[in-house]
Parts: sequence; structure tokens; C-alpha cells
Amino acid sequence: MLSVLIETLNDEEGLARTLASLIGAAVEGVVRDVLVCDTGSTDQTHRVAEHAGCHYVSGGIAAGIRQAKGDWLLLLEPGARLGEGWIDEVVAHTARQTMAARFSRARGSRAPFLSRVFAGNRALAEGLVISKRQAAALSKSARSAEAIARGLATRRLHAEIWVAPRK
Repeated sequence: MLSVLIETLNDEEGLARTLASLIGAAVEGVVRDVLVCDTGSTDQTHRVAEHAGCHYVSGGIAAGIRQAKGDWLLLLEPGARLGEGWIDEVVAHTARQTMAARFSRARGSRAPFLSRVFAGNRALAEGLVISKRQAAALSKSARSAEAIARGLATRRLHAEIWVAPRK
């Protein structure tokens, strides 16, 4: 079972897009719970989370990790959308692996080479599948989901993600 954590700050529109891509996994019983880890939004982010049946957690990603029920966590940026086939790939990965993993960028979501070089990469842009134990240990020194994902050795999943647009 998987817990999905989405760290937000004034991104109700992006949150709605991301939640829509998780419906299939919730129906199949793969996603146990979805936690929206808010870091001080002043828009309607909390309403989007509540209407979708998510747990709304203030206090950021560390609070969300503590409340997550699954043994494996899926960390996503608001606005990211998972492509078809991601459910089977994540289920297979969590059944046999102990290391963290990231999704492959969808072909239409890949930026040109020079844009990637000069813009810098967001560590959480490709999502992150990580064990709750490892995430809890990393969250003691990391203040955000982005900091947890940064510099982490990961395996590449054969499932695509449409990266959230830059703010």
C-alpha cells in the first residue's frame, strides 16, 4: 500500500490536476491515503484537498510523513500528472526493491537540453517513490519534500510523469 504526499503552497489548480491522475490507483486499492502537506497556503488549497477526500496536513512534509499509513510513499509536486501504467510499475518496484525510485519524464514534458542546463533541475520534478522508513530519517534534517529528494540515489521507473510547470 502506498501513501501519496503532495507538498503545497498556494497551488489549488495544480493540486487538482495531480489528484485527478491518482483516481485509478485509489480505485484499484494501491493508494491507501493521500496527504496534502501544506506549508501556509492562503488560497483554496484546503478545499480542493477536502473535496477530493484527502487528509489536509499543515506543517509541511515531515508532519505528512508521520501521519502516512503506507509503508511506501509517493512524493509529488502539485501539477505533476502520472502517465498510464504507473500503477503496475510502482507495485512491482515496491514488492522487490528497497531503494527509492523516480519516474521517467514523458516525452512531451522534456525541456530542451540548454533549458535544463541553465534552469537547474528540481529534485522532485520526476516524483519520488521512497520507503516510509527512509523518508522519516531524511525528514529529520530536510525541511521540504524537495530537500528529501535532492541528492538521493534512485532507480528509474519505466513509467512516465508529466512534470509540473515551473512557477
